[in-house]
Amino acid sequence: MDHFKELKEELLAAPLNDGHPFRTGTFGTVGLDMMARLRTIVLRKTDPDLNMTFYTDFRSKKIIHIKENPKVSLLLYHPEKKLQLKVEGLAVIKKDTASLTELWQNMKDHNKRDYTTALAPGSEISGEDSVEYLDSENFLCMVILEPFKIEYLKLGSPHHTRIRFSKKKAGHWVSDFLVP
Repeated sequence: MDHFKELKEELLAAPLNDGHPFRTGTFGTVGLDMMARLRTIVLRKTDPDLNMTFYTDFRSKKIIHIKENPKVSLLLYHPEKKLQLKVEGLAVIKKDTASLTELWQNMKDHNKRDYTTALAPGSEISGEDSVEYLDSENFLCMVILEPFKIEYLKLGSPHHTRIRFSKKKAGHWVSDFLVP
């Protein structure tokens, strides 16, 4: 079985299929406080080099953490296939006007609200109905995770399979089998 081909097919399919288990994952950062911070993100795009894109509010804590330390991780799990992927890489913040303008214009109105709050995500408010939205400003940005290591773990019988894929120069990936 070509395990790398399988993980690549799943990562490419995830952003295109709302119900795909890899469409959402647990994204981890570590800022200057050295505390691991985890949150769920939605994969919006995966390119053939396995660079993965998600959107966020530019004022969010994850952006602060990425600026402090761009080394990040992403955990994905497919329950039907019993497949876990642990992705390690560098996060790149994309806030260029051309890309974001097109993205914003094509975004559904109900999704736009997530990026137009008057206060930054995580700010304290008096109640769940106290969120204020802006009409003329948004804080949308893209984050691209450029992976340099992907650990593949497939649970199964008669044994589990664990492989570390490491990206080398020119986008070439090498693999090492690991004890599950």
